[in-house]
Amino acid sequence: MDVLQLQRKLREHQAAMLREGFLDDQFSQLQKLQDESSPDFVIEVVKMFFDDSEKLLNNMTRALGQVPVDFKQVDAHVHQYKGSSASVGAARVKNVCATFRNFCETQNLEGCVRCLQQLQNEYSLLKNNLQYLFRLQEEIQAAGGSIPTIE
Repeated sequence: MDVLQLQRKLREHQAAMLREGFLDDQFSQLQKLQDESSPDFVIEVVKMFFDDSEKLLNNMTRALGQVPVDFKQVDAHVHQYKGSSASVGAARVKNVCATFRNFCETQNLEGCVRCLQQLQNEYSLLKNNLQYLFRLQEEIQAAGGSIPTIE
């Protein structure tokens, strides 16, 4: 596949992620901070988000498995995850966190468990989509092209 086709695929994929609500404008803002002096900035930030996500999802799973459930502890993990997802523009993950926090507040275990499953699913979809986006960027650079800016 030539560079122009790869660049078009990249633009289309990112536009779809924005349109489908996986990402919001915060992700575009992150991309604007990337330049020649920090060419891997976005990938590094997103990798930290992935690491945080795995840790926080595991912490939430453990906390919801405790008897009795410490809803304040669960909420603290969800609150942290909401902030982390907002900082990278992971809109759908952030929105599930907002709902999850409401269930923590009312100490609704069933609602919390449902939200945790939904979070795990949204995170998995987001991670797969972002990894594909980064693979396209690598292919473009390997072919000697530049990463197109997406507005």
